[in-house]
Amino acid sequence: MIDTVFLDELSSKAPTPGGGGASAYCGALAAALGAMVGYLTEGKKSFVAINDQVLESIARLEASRAKLTALIGADAEVFKPLAACYSMPKDTDEEKKAREEALQAALVPACQVPLDIMQNVMDVLREDDFLAHNGTRLGVSDAGVCAVFAKAALQGASFNVFINTKAMTDTSKAQSLNEACEAMLASGCALADEIYTYVLEQVR
Repeated sequence: MIDTVFLDELSSKAPTPGGGGASAYCGALAAALGAMVGYLTEGKKSFVAINDQVLESIARLEASRAKLTALIGADAEVFKPLAACYSMPKDTDEEKKAREEALQAALVPACQVPLDIMQNVMDVLREDDFLAHNGTRLGVSDAGVCAVFAKAALQGASFNVFINTKAMTDTSKAQSLNEACEAMLASGCALADEIYTYVLEQVR
C-alpha cells in the first residue's frame, strides 16, 4: 500500500527530491486527510444541512492534493537549472558574468514553486478549518493531523523561498517574494495552530 520510491529517493544523496518536494508531499498528505474527514461526513443524515458544502470542500481538497502532488516534480525541475549554475565555470570575468546572469534567471522560478506550494496549502487549511468544526467527530483527529502537516508544509516551503531570495541581486524582487511568503507563513501557521488547539480540546 505504501509507495516507498519517493522516500528512497528523498533519503539518497541525489539533490532532488529535497526539502521543497518533501514540503509539497506533506501538503498533499494534509489535503488527503482533509478530504478523508469530508468523505466521512458526506451523506450522513445528521449533516444533511451542510452536505453540499462538504461535497464542495472535498472537491477543492482533491484539487489541492492533485496540484501539490504535481508540485513535487515541479520543485525538482526548477532546481535543475539552479544546480547547473553552480557548476558553470568562473575562471574569467566573462564566465563569472554568464554564471551570475544564469543564476539570477533561475532564482525566480525556484522561488515561485515553493510559493505555489504555500498557496495550495493555505487552501487546504481553509477547508480543514471548516471540516474540523463542522464535520463528523469520527474524523476530528484527522483534521488535527491535517493542520499539523499543513503547517509543516508551509514552514518547509518557506525555507526554499528565503534561501533563494537571499541570493538575488534584485533586492526589490526579493523583498516582494519575501513579503508574499511571510504573509502566508504568518496567517497559515496561525490558522493551523487554531485548528490544532480546537482539535486537541475535542480529543482530550
